[in-house]
Amino acid sequence: MIDLGKGRQCRCPDCGPVDVGVNDFDAWAIDDAWMQRSLRRALDIQSRDGTIELDKGVWRIGGARQSPVVLARDLLRVLKAPSLLDRVRVPGGAIRLITPVALDVYSLPFGADVRWLPLQERFALYGGGISAIGLLDEPSLTPSPEPVASPDPIAPAHGPFSEDFRWVTVPQVQDAPIRLTPTQAAVFRALWQLKGKPVPGLRVMKAAGSGSTKPGDLFKGQNYALARRAFKALVEINDREGLYSMPCAR
Repeated sequence: MIDLGKGRQCRCPDCGPVDVGVNDFDAWAIDDAWMQRSLRRALDIQSRDGTIELDKGVWRIGGARQSPVVLARDLLRVLKAPSLLDRVRVPGGAIRLITPVALDVYSLPFGADVRWLPLQERFALYGGGISAIGLLDEPSLTPSPEPVASPDPIAPAHGPFSEDFRWVTVPQVQDAPIRLTPTQAAVFRALWQLKGKPVPGLRVMKAAGSGSTKPGDLFKGQNYALARRAFKALVEINDREGLYSMPCAR
């Protein structure tokens, strides 16, 4: 809709600009079903998620990336009845609320689990349909779950390594976990994070925060016999090129 000062004009995709008179507004109405279908396509909502009418002019149109999506004709309607959103909340999921732009409203008092998407700002008419502006590239609105601590701090959590890499379980060395020093754990962590890629020993040691140039130097000594055997079992060494890798991290 374009305001020309002396009147208004609507751009029809088939016949071009069309003058709109005052009487035309009496017969004009939004096609709710078309709007819902178009927004569902724009947000890549699966067809198995049906549309549910929560109240007059308020619909749950599905779920996008684990986030319930609510469409409302008027933001004020939802502000006056926030309990409507309680009907679509899911554990650990945020809500996307789509309404036309509301004057003098810049944020919502519903809390961090509700994100307002002004229709005119976050969607665009394109090719007879609606496209989302940037929404599909954004990270999921679902809050990240709190990390759950392992009931056994020495149990394998990263392949053969414990959560903090201070313990490693190598059955061919011994059945019980093997304790590592902080610098040994840092070497194994660095190799694990490199995902099995062969890299120079100096790079591994820099990643581990050690001043040594060869990772194997940290496993020498009578007290580290088990740790050294674990190092030899888990780490491949290309002596000719000075490369180190950990196949189990691939």
